[in-house]
Amino acid sequence: MPNDGRADRGRTRSVRMRALQRLGALVGALAIALALVAVTVPHSAQPLRDAVSGFGAAAPFAFIAVATALTCALFPFPILAAASGLLFGTALGTVVSIVAGTTGALAAFLIARAGGATAVVDLACPRLRRLLDAVGRRGFIAVLYLRIVPGVPRDVANYGAGLSPVSVVPYVAATLLGIASRAFAYTALGSSFSVARLTSSRSSPTASP
Repeated sequence: MPNDGRADRGRTRSVRMRALQRLGALVGALAIALALVAVTVPHSAQPLRDAVSGFGAAAPFAFIAVATALTCALFPFPILAAASGLLFGTALGTVVSIVAGTTGALAAFLIARAGGATAVVDLACPRLRRLLDAVGRRGFIAVLYLRIVPGVPRDVANYGAGLSPVSVVPYVAATLLGIASRAFAYTALGSSFSVARLTSSRSSPTASP
């Protein structure tokens, strides 16, 4: 019996160590991605618009792909939505922003789910497991609150939800609903800058007839 107890404790320590290693690898990968994006990607809407505008009719799909990847690296959603407004205008830009925001959030969720969800379960105490179970049962409401409550870091919430038992379908539905109003606001803001710049260029005395 004493030997069995020592063996159980040894297995528990081994499981916890592997769990910590998986979470450490996830955090390390995110830190590297964040650093690379911070160094290589301008944090303003205009350069993103310029990078995607050359794709022509495929520009909305190219924008969604780029925005999805940048979201996984914690790139600010307001800049992405403003760039969408600059490029596509308010109507189409809002649709593109909502789709890109949702696909980016889903990608981050799946990365966290694959890389760290089981590690969280392995490390969780009984009280935390009960809390996680409760969050999982109320997944849609929990995620919707994360999306609409001011001050909650959206990109961190993406990964946090992936580490929880929240199912994919309620997560996507709550994200789609929760980001719609902000997507419209930031996209309309970016579109207004585009319209103002176009109006200014047309009214300029040096503009070509």
